[in-house]
Amino acid sequence: MAQVLRYVPGTHDPNVLVDASTHDDAAVYKIAPDRALVVTVDFFTPIVDEPRDWGAIAAANALSDIYAMGARPLLALNLVGWPRGKLPFEMLGEVLAGAQAIVERAGCLILGGHSIDDPEPKFGMAVIGEGHPDRLLTNTGAQPGDLIVLTKPIGTGVLTTALKRDLITGPEIAGAVAVMTQLNDAASRAALAHGATAATDVTGFGLIGHLRNILLGSGVGARLDVTRIPFLPGAVELAAQGSIPAGTRRNLEANPVAWNDISDTEAVLCADAQTSGGLLITVPEQHVRGLMEALRAAQTPAHRVIGEVTSQRGVLRIGRGTVI
Repeated sequence: MAQVLRYVPGTHDPNVLVDASTHDDAAVYKIAPDRALVVTVDFFTPIVDEPRDWGAIAAANALSDIYAMGARPLLALNLVGWPRGKLPFEMLGEVLAGAQAIVERAGCLILGGHSIDDPEPKFGMAVIGEGHPDRLLTNTGAQPGDLIVLTKPIGTGVLTTALKRDLITGPEIAGAVAVMTQLNDAASRAALAHGATAATDVTGFGLIGHLRNILLGSGVGARLDVTRIPFLPGAVELAAQGSIPAGTRRNLEANPVAWNDISDTEAVLCADAQTSGGLLITVPEQHVRGLMEALRAAQTPAHRVIGEVTSQRGVLRIGRGTVI
């Protein structure tokens, strides 16, 4: 992605608060002293067998970028690539219905979209949200001594790859679907209310890739305790069997990590390419108790302190028992 972003033109508009240069989850444009538009787009090919589930996951995934910035979604546009000669439009209707259910849960509106004839089905959304310019969560605010909190378990890439390879069935991935379709709205509100210094959501670049964006954006380092990282049921066993997405392998190659007493399977999961993952939040130690209580009350799929921010710029260490 860094190779692609270098071709994105920069801007000097003073109202642009966040652009591609910090690898944040969305662009931010200030329209008033107390209002900023937060804009994102995401789409992908099917990762599960049920069309309605795919639509719901894609919608939750697109909305997540808005929540990761500390904003609330306002409206969305559907993006569709569809092989009209191969798949019935009734199936597309199921995809759109799944997305609609999630967007309604978010209090957002779908106002239209765009579709093309495509050999491979694709679906996603462009989403516009709103936040206060002074209360946004970005990649650039983490401070040494902050603790690192994760709000969903890791392993969706491994599980969806296992489904594609017929290693598991639809019922066996139902738990992962439930996690992927849960919104990050409550986690976002909790982060804002309890002094979070930075946040991102864990998606295609995996835990280590998205954490690295925070480290580089904030000029800090981090250390994680692998024993504190929550994994989805079955993810460890399937990863050990070789159910590893190509994107996960690329994440391992692209993100340097100082590993200490970590198995190959654990390293794979730390790099696993997620879809609609949880928020990764940095928060001062004095605020972490309130944040954890808020996340538990909101019943987020996970609420774990998995590491801490250090002063070693860009250095990520992952071991056992390395968290204060």
